Amino acid sequence: MGDIRSEAREFLGSRRARITPEEAGLPVYGGNRRVTGLRREEVAMLAGLSVDYYVRLERGNLAGASESVLDALANALRLDDAEREYLFDLARAAGPGRKRATKPATAVRPAVQQVLDAISDAPAWVRNGRHDIIAANRMGRALYSPVYADPHRPVNTTRFAYLNPAARAFWRDHDRILHDAAAMLRLEVGRNPHDPDLIRLVGELSTQSDDFRRQWASRDVKFHRSGLKRLRHPVVGDLDLNFESMELSSEPGLYLNVYSAPEGSPSADGLRLLASWAATQEAEFSAEDRAAVE
Repeated sequence: MGDIRSEAREFLGSRRARITPEEAGLPVYGGNRRVTGLRREEVAMLAGLSVDYYVRLERGNLAGASESVLDALANALRLDDAEREYLFDLARAAGPGRKRATKPATAVRPAVQQVLDAISDAPAWVRNGRHDIIAANRMGRALYSPVYADPHRPVNTTRFAYLNPAARAFWRDHDRILHDAAAMLRLEVGRNPHDPDLIRLVGELSTQSDDFRRQWASRDVKFHRSGLKRLRHPVVGDLDLNFESMELSSEPGLYLNVYSAPEGSPSADGLRLLASWAATQEAEFSAEDRAAVE
């Protein structure tokens, strides 16, 4: 996965390379540019920094950079909200006092499980930043039954997406899922770069998936807050589901995902069929699965 300095170096270089002088409103003299995108001195000018200081930053030396400097740099590179957060996380990780890993939770309090179980008509689950599903309601387990069928534990949606052939049939927009999963995982690297389980997961995916290596090399980062998931469930068929993902304020680093469909839509009918099927399947969950999600 690399250290913080190399993460910062590759990220800033990749963001600089995607912006043309024309897009930045800069004049272009001559046709012999040896770089893709902006030159370092052009970024420095746009950010109001000295060239020497910007070169130092792009070499990965983010420790000590002030918020105003990071803001100016983010504006110059036209970073979106996720990219801006990632840059600030890298700078914090490069500073003193952030060398010990903060281990993401692998279980939820009973009260959180009770909230999940109270959501009876919609699939819902809680995940950590590594994309381990650590708790779910009955509908959530039923919707993601192909993911639970994978023998790897903990249940992990990104591992399933990249390494299980069944994933391509499950997600109808599988290529987008791959991009988003890698981009979300890289965002977690900025937040928690020393998590050994995260490092192992990235290493596993890098060694076993060409697709992951390509996506990881893009250096893209992405929030996962809301949107549409297009699934093909093996029992109920095609589902177009809206999702909302919310960080649990009482459990930092854990996210509640809830899926729904507009009333009267074919997907709402599909969720009702899924609920009926889930009720018949509940007793068949193994003790291992229950231990993993409750």
